[in-house]
Amino acid sequence: MRIGVSIANLAWGISNLPACRRFQRALNRPLETQLLRLKALLQKNAQTAFGKALGFESISSYEEFTRRVPLTNYDTFKPWIDRIREGEPSVLTADRVTHLIPTSGSSGARKLIPFTTDLQREFHAAIAPWLVDLQRSFPKLIGGPAYWSITPPATSAESEISAVPVGFDSDCAYLGGARETLVKATLAVPPEALRSIEPEHYRYCTLLHLLRCRDLRLISVWHPSLPGLLMDALPEHWERLLADIAHGTDQFGALAMRPLPRRARELESLDPREPSALWPHLSVISCWADGPAALAARELRRLFPKTVIQSKGLLATEGVVTLPFASGHPLAVCSHFYEFIDDSGRATPCDALKAGAEYEVVITTGGGLYRYRLGDRVRVTGRLGRTPSLQFLGRAGNVSDLFGEKLSETFVAEALRELFAEYSPRFALLAPERWLHAGRYTLYVEGIPEGPWAERLDRILRRNPHYACCRDLGQLHLPRVVFVTNGHGAFMKRFIDAGRKAGDIKPAALSCLCDWEEHFSLESMPDRARRENATTAF
Repeated sequence: MRIGVSIANLAWGISNLPACRRFQRALNRPLETQLLRLKALLQKNAQTAFGKALGFESISSYEEFTRRVPLTNYDTFKPWIDRIREGEPSVLTADRVTHLIPTSGSSGARKLIPFTTDLQREFHAAIAPWLVDLQRSFPKLIGGPAYWSITPPATSAESEISAVPVGFDSDCAYLGGARETLVKATLAVPPEALRSIEPEHYRYCTLLHLLRCRDLRLISVWHPSLPGLLMDALPEHWERLLADIAHGTDQFGALAMRPLPRRARELESLDPREPSALWPHLSVISCWADGPAALAARELRRLFPKTVIQSKGLLATEGVVTLPFASGHPLAVCSHFYEFIDDSGRATPCDALKAGAEYEVVITTGGGLYRYRLGDRVRVTGRLGRTPSLQFLGRAGNVSDLFGEKLSETFVAEALRELFAEYSPRFALLAPERWLHAGRYTLYVEGIPEGPWAERLDRILRRNPHYACCRDLGQLHLPRVVFVTNGHGAFMKRFIDAGRKAGDIKPAALSCLCDWEEHFSLESMPDRARRENATTAF
């Protein structure tokens, strides 16, 4: 046990208690809490340029708010954000915009999201109860460091033409102030060790610091395939890593470190292909595990069978929607103001949500986004107190439609879970392609044996009547299955090369982009034969 780390963990936990108590009280009065939050946002920002244009000052009810303020997307706010970039104050918020945070989904152009102290407080109002609940449920977490996946800073010329700083040096800056300092004291991998954005350097330095940390207790990442990608690199670099650990060196020269010969000798007796033995105190891995991430989370459970895999809440650069708490994922009612669009297109506040129903999420935040369509679909799975608990399903706008088949990501994610019910693929992505004057879908998959997957997938997809019609008319041919060896790594690289940050790229079961075969490495027949000899059902 590291005394300094334990003290920092305890101090951080204690600092989160007031926000946790407020959240627990709010769970029993979600609508009252939400309407007070909306009122506070409108009053505070009534004299901004946006607030004056829409008459915030005279809005006195939720109904009037929906009449005055239309549902929006990023294009609505881009002209206003351009004014912020030019240095104009009080455009969207009375609070000063401290940073513009680059983000984008798995499709669509790059966006810049205003970040303010009010938005920072809203994030804390959700993160604090999650962390308190995490420490209560797994008290051993207090005794050791954690690995929080830190997105490498993206290099961009944007900052040169903006009066407001673009991006953070470290994701820890979302917490700000003393909390940021406490978090850094608990990190197994310090942010300064990961300045390089070169994938090989970044991966090696991460592995080096993680392996030095025998008493690692928590891993928090976004996509569940990230730990697997790191573990894949272990055998290749194993000898060099052990030497660096023993001598306190780093082949990339990132930081000077204390030699740990005893840890190096311990690791020498272990198998780098059995990662669960490398960190005997690892209690929890927190990651996306719903919707398109479900298959990768299943593989993570296979890699770390003794570790709890906790499904992370729905969190985006623009705001936080849900948090893991008391075995559910309740709405973060103390953070932003939320609305939900049902299948008829009607927006409603949180009190009217129905169990089992699906909705698109809309947020109004202290960062200056008002009635902003986040683009995520959720399903109501229950309630904590009177607050709905929600499951992330996928991106609302991610629909592939070559010939009218209208395949949505939500439908495809569920189809792949059914298709691979007995297996644990490391990666699976369905994408369209033009072929023989018509079209077809290709499933790029990693880590499953040969089988009649194309026919099975076709039968499941035919449950969508539009897809079935396109197949019957000959507009779509039978899907094909392509085995790849670097699934998630190549998926991430395509978007990173286009200028997106790794932490902004959400998992996807469906891509509307074509030409994926140019980006993946295809599995050779000898490699597949060797792997299938060791493949077992999940």
